[in-house]
Amino acid sequence: MSTKDFLEKDYYKALGVAKTAKPAEIKAAYRKLARKYHPDANKGDASAEERFKEISEAYSVLSDEKRRKEYDEARSLFGGGFRVPTGQRPGQGGFGGFDLGDIFSGTGDGGGLGDIFGGVFNRGRTTTQNRARRGADVETETSLTFGDAIDGTTVSLRLTGEGPCPTCHGTGAKAGTVPRMCPSCQGTGQSSRNLGSFGMSEVCKECHGRGLVVDDPCPACTGSGRAMSSRTIQARIPAGVADGQKIKLAGKPHPVFGRSGANLTVTVPVTFAELTLGAEVKVPSHRGAPVTIRIPPGTPNRRTFTVRGKGVRRKDGTTGNMLATVEVMVPKDLNSKARSAIEELREATAGQDPREELLERAKEA
Repeated sequence: MSTKDFLEKDYYKALGVAKTAKPAEIKAAYRKLARKYHPDANKGDASAEERFKEISEAYSVLSDEKRRKEYDEARSLFGGGFRVPTGQRPGQGGFGGFDLGDIFSGTGDGGGLGDIFGGVFNRGRTTTQNRARRGADVETETSLTFGDAIDGTTVSLRLTGEGPCPTCHGTGAKAGTVPRMCPSCQGTGQSSRNLGSFGMSEVCKECHGRGLVVDDPCPACTGSGRAMSSRTIQARIPAGVADGQKIKLAGKPHPVFGRSGANLTVTVPVTFAELTLGAEVKVPSHRGAPVTIRIPPGTPNRRTFTVRGKGVRRKDGTTGNMLATVEVMVPKDLNSKARSAIEELREATAGQDPREELLERAKEA
């Protein structure tokens, strides 16, 4: 990201958030807009693709605490909406021979305020300008079926973020040209002055701390060497992945199974007779042969049976269980024989009131 970008672009407006927005608000706004304008959801729509690049660029700055601070300081110092005069090229002066890149660390090739003042009383110490800096994390989302979330799978993910400019391959120079070593600092990025009792080291004003000079800048990145780009990667989703992990997946509901941590849950329809008299019933297992559970006589409705080792595989290699809950299925249509049998049962158990205890306990409360 160039200094010019910092001064001209309103990243808060791009994401539709206030300047005081918390990181969670910025993240939520980005994810909402990214889903809306993602190229995969707007195939062939150039304006949507440009909007996606704009919000991705804004998020890459505002989601990074250090870069957001630098951005806010830049716009506070010079005012939002400030425009860099046209006709100036990187390394060609700027304002009275002073390039704004010298001020803002991380936004261009300069060393920033800390480097300018930190080197004033520098006694013979050389500051390395071309430090490696950890890039911002890249996030994306994908949808998985319930089965793939349990067993694991490989998916294609499209990632968008800042990287080397594809036109100049990160050199910052126009095609057919290459940067040259800065003649002022001999590639060190630092210039020093002897002030008698001490020496002062500062960022080289000709190359802005980069150690290289670009005579003919790349028109795509205006000499910064950086640009927003998209790439597709193949990612392996581990078995048993769950929300809260670094790979966060929104699993689709399954028509039969549910999840409770490492356990699978399933509701098994049974008849009143099976619960009353006891029975052995078959229960489906995820991507495996059905298993048989034994229902003892007099089993209450909604009792849960545990089938060990038929759940989700954990990180340590162990497997959760399947929790099968039996639930009485009330038939909608009865033939005459079935109706007569139920009526006989009702008459035979007429003296039993299952709600008697409930009513008595309610009176005591």
